[in-house]
Amino acid sequence: MSNNVKNWGYESVFYQIYPLGFCGAPFENDGVPQSRILKVIDWVDHIAELGCNAVYFSPVFESDTHGYNTRDFSKIDTRLGTNEDFKKVCDALHEKGIKVVLDGVFNHVGRGFPQFKDVVEKKWDSPYKDWFNINFDGNSNYNDGLWYEGWEGHYDLVKLNLRNPAVADHILNAVKGWIDEFDIDGIRLDVAYSLDFDFIKRLRSFTDSLKEDFFLVGELLHGDYSRWVNNEMLHSATNYECYKGLYSSFNSMNMFEICHSLKNRFGPENWCQYRGMHLLCFADNHDVTRIASILTNPDHLPLVYTMLFGMPGIPCVYYGSEWGEKALKSQGDPALRPCFDEPQHNELTDLIAALAKAHRSSKALCYGDIKIPVLTNKQCIIQRDFEDERIFVAINADSAPYTAHFDAGYGLADDLISGQVHDFGGGSELPPMSYYIWKCK
Repeated sequence: MSNNVKNWGYESVFYQIYPLGFCGAPFENDGVPQSRILKVIDWVDHIAELGCNAVYFSPVFESDTHGYNTRDFSKIDTRLGTNEDFKKVCDALHEKGIKVVLDGVFNHVGRGFPQFKDVVEKKWDSPYKDWFNINFDGNSNYNDGLWYEGWEGHYDLVKLNLRNPAVADHILNAVKGWIDEFDIDGIRLDVAYSLDFDFIKRLRSFTDSLKEDFFLVGELLHGDYSRWVNNEMLHSATNYECYKGLYSSFNSMNMFEICHSLKNRFGPENWCQYRGMHLLCFADNHDVTRIASILTNPDHLPLVYTMLFGMPGIPCVYYGSEWGEKALKSQGDPALRPCFDEPQHNELTDLIAALAKAHRSSKALCYGDIKIPVLTNKQCIIQRDFEDERIFVAINADSAPYTAHFDAGYGLADDLISGQVHDFGGGSELPPMSYYIWKCK
């Protein structure tokens, strides 16, 4: 099912920041105000030079610890600074033409959420007892004298009852505040797969009425994404389905894995499940091992990013990975969400900047369908067509050269990475570990 409503997100390149880690905030909310979030302003030029025109901030609102256990939807976390500080950050990004997307953690809140604390204190007499899924005959892991539903067994994450109109109103009022105060351009819905469908529909209708082109992207892992991504609900979702194929195709030297996923999901045939969808694509994020740490062969890193920017969807780069930062999930969340003194710059950042420029300037890369005219274990050529534009994304993951023979339908192309002209005549020579994005002319 296609999502035909046009949106700025479909032609964007995202940059993800996990603010509490990025700014070096303490893990526990110590209640000590410090304007750490202003550090982002020092990175605005770097983000723009990288070619990213949207920033997705992981949680920024007052929370108990890691941001996903919210205390107050209307207040920037004390460890990050004030609402006025964050307004300065949003203004600096907007002045550079960079959109702002915030993490909407609407499925659950922290134990420090005032309405939940009121229920723990007053039990049956609390006016907020129906804001959560409570059983006063049970007890919790925290010995509260009542049982409540936590998210997936995590009892520091108190599940909200989104079927309660008062809860939905509370969240929508907060969202309106974010738009009024910070002029945000979209929301990433945490654990969207756990959210009530009627709530998502109401959120979509509400944000559509407040701001034209407001972008909603949901965190989805498995299942049929089209249940969430459609004209009544979300514009986009995290493409975890193709995330694994991005690195494992290179580690196992089996391009069939990622290419079959892409063709079967996004191909032109009517049965292709996600045809016309614009999913958020990533090589890594705040929850998974960094791509530079998971690849068996580090020489494949630029090839993975070329594939990421060449496949259907909206590319997203996680802060630090643009220069090849490493971190393992087994080292814990703090390792995945570090603080860097300043942005670094190397050949990989140059490549990603070139890829971002190519993606944003090409309707075929943003909207084109997908065909695979060349596919072997170690090589693939992906074809993207939209209206009168044709793009080929060519990858040779082998340590030996390869000559690809296929009918391009054109004689010449410009390589959007190097700027050089490519001649399709007599076969396309792919040197070892090479990557190209050819725009036919």
